Amino acid sequence: MQTKQVNYRKDKVDDDLEMTMVCHRPEGLGQLEALTNFNKRELQVLYRGFKNECPSGVVNEDTFKQIYSQFFPHGGNFSLSPADASPYAHYLFNAFDTEHSGSIKFEDFVTALSILLRGSVREKLQWTFNLYDINHDGYINKEEMTDIVRAIYDMMGKYTYPALKNDSHKQHVEAFFRKMDKNRDGVVTLDEFILSCQEDENIMRSLQLFENVI
Repeated sequence: MQTKQVNYRKDKVDDDLEMTMVCHRPEGLGQLEALTNFNKRELQVLYRGFKNECPSGVVNEDTFKQIYSQFFPHGGNFSLSPADASPYAHYLFNAFDTEHSGSIKFEDFVTALSILLRGSVREKLQWTFNLYDINHDGYINKEEMTDIVRAIYDMMGKYTYPALKNDSHKQHVEAFFRKMDKNRDGVVTLDEFILSCQEDENIMRSLQLFENVI
C-alpha cells in the first residue's frame, strides 16, 4: 500500500511538473480523432513523440527545421543536414502553421500529417497547393513555384545521379508552370493545379508513398 501511495505521489508530481512546463495543451483526443484520420492510440503515440521533441507544446521554425532534418531523410541511407533541409523546411513550416502565428501546435501538426498520410487525393493536392501558395493569395505564380522548386533542388540536388545542373529547377518550373496555367493568365488556381497533377502519373504515384507509414 505504501508503495502505491509513493507511486501515486510521484505521478502527481510528474503531472504537475508537466503542467508548469507545457505552455500549450492540445485538444482532447476524442476531438482530434474526429478531426483527423487517426485513432486514439495513434494520436497518443504521435503526441508522445511530439512532446518529447517539444516539451512546451509548440514548435517554432528553428526547432521544426532541426526535427525535419533528423526525421525526414530523403532516399538512401543518409540524413539531411540542417543546412540542406533549411530552405524547404521553411516553406513546410509555413504550410503547417495555418494560423501564421510563428509556431506549430500539436493540432496543426497532426492535422497536416493526417492529410499527407491518410487524406484523399484532393485533400493532399490542396495541401500541396497551399505549400506552393507562399503569400496565401489563392494563386501560385511562377516566382512562388520557382522558390519552392529551388529549395527542393537545393536539398536533393547533390544526392542525385547524374548531378543536377544549377539551372535545372528553372527548366522544371518553366515546363510545369506552362502545363498548369491552362488559361495562360500568369497564375495557377487550385482547380488548375489539381487538374494538372491528376493528369501526371508520377505526381499521383508520389502521393501514395507515405499512406501506410503509421
